[in-house]
Amino acid sequence: MTPCLLNGWRQPVTTEKAQQDDYDSPWKEAIEIMLADFMAFYFPDAWRAIDWERPHRFLDQELQKIVPESGIGRRVVDKLVEVALVQGGDQWIHLHIEIQSSRESDFAERMMIYHYRIFDRFRRPVASLAVLADNQPGWRPGPYRQSMLGCQWILDFPNAKLLDYRRREKDLAGSDNPFGLVTLAHLRTQGTRNQSARRYRAKYRLIRSLYGKGWAKSRIIQLLRIIDWLMALPPHLEQSLRQRITAIEGETHMQYVTSFERLAREEGVQEGVQKGIEKARFKTARNLIAETDMDDATIAELTDLTEDQVRLLRSA
Repeated sequence: MTPCLLNGWRQPVTTEKAQQDDYDSPWKEAIEIMLADFMAFYFPDAWRAIDWERPHRFLDQELQKIVPESGIGRRVVDKLVEVALVQGGDQWIHLHIEIQSSRESDFAERMMIYHYRIFDRFRRPVASLAVLADNQPGWRPGPYRQSMLGCQWILDFPNAKLLDYRRREKDLAGSDNPFGLVTLAHLRTQGTRNQSARRYRAKYRLIRSLYGKGWAKSRIIQLLRIIDWLMALPPHLEQSLRQRITAIEGETHMQYVTSFERLAREEGVQEGVQKGIEKARFKTARNLIAETDMDDATIAELTDLTEDQVRLLRSA
């Protein structure tokens, strides 16, 4: 469950034993707001091939329809993005990006299934990319291979292993790419699980490093939010950290935390509106199930829900 916001900062769980680090939400947000930086940091060859002057488009709802979460298993972060290539003319391709935070025996097979289903849906070239964010150094899933009676099917997907960056922490902290700090925050989160005092010190140093970057205020606030989200602390330490950061801002005349809190309050209002809209969609779907003979596909189209969601409502 995603921790709630407390004055703009994520309110963590109250006991160390109950601590459940949230890798999903911050990674999803980081990719959505900094896709070009993400690609440049982890997949530089692909980054150079993409025309970043042309707008890209996230297709998360389409991905949910193509690969329902209940159908294959739990995903951490899956993103589907439509991009143009530098030398592609009018052709657009699809990037399928997955952040995988735990070992999975059939990971390569699942990447192949997603890859094919995306191609089957759009009939455009697909590039499948994986960031291995797990804590097991020896897990490095290779290409998917299937061979039968002379027929071969191979999907070799590029991947980046975050644990490989452990010996390059100075480079991560000094990187001009924001995903240097995102990677460092992820590694520090993994390395301080249920060790709140160590995480407190690591988080403080990371935020100090962020403040020294000289980046635009909007970028600082974005990274502050992601680091705060990843490196959750118990309330008393979060409050202490907030006071120290506020003191630093007073010395340097950089008001990031205040702006971050204001943004969080605005997003809280927007989140409430969005929840109201979703509640109305489910209510409409229930009424259509009870009062009409429409099939699941028609109800899903009318309510902007997925067919799996409609089926669950029908069986409830």
